[in-house]
Amino acid sequence: MNDQTSTVLRTEHTGLTVASINGVLDFWTEVLGFQLVYRKELGGGHAMEQVVGVSGAYLRNALLEGPDGYRVELIEYDSPEDRVILKQRPCDVGSAHLTFAVTDLRAMLNRMAPYGWTATGEPQTAPSGTIMVYTRGPDGHTIELMQHPE
Repeated sequence: MNDQTSTVLRTEHTGLTVASINGVLDFWTEVLGFQLVYRKELGGGHAMEQVVGVSGAYLRNALLEGPDGYRVELIEYDSPEDRVILKQRPCDVGSAHLTFAVTDLRAMLNRMAPYGWTATGEPQTAPSGTIMVYTRGPDGHTIELMQHPE
């Protein structure tokens, strides 16, 4: 049976699990220009375990909003204890990336560097004139930067 009664209304946010919200909040607010909407502690318990599908989950989060209203949720888990930092390559199934249009790609790379973000290669210019490059952060996330021609 094909149920067409449920549809997507809008994009709410993209969630990124980080080692430490305090450790990345300045990057998101000062470098990328996102505004902090709220911070919450979302204690453990059965309901949270059911939402995230992780037994023993205890977490806190911060919701940030970009210049265009796009929202990113940063999530820091305190438990379970066996968490790991994944450093997937863009070609690995399950890998994802965010893409941000910037005014000056090289200047943004310079601003990101002190926070542990590095380009994965040299910025490239597409036939359209758009300059682009992937960057990798200390928590394993990938952000693509795009500078469109004026």
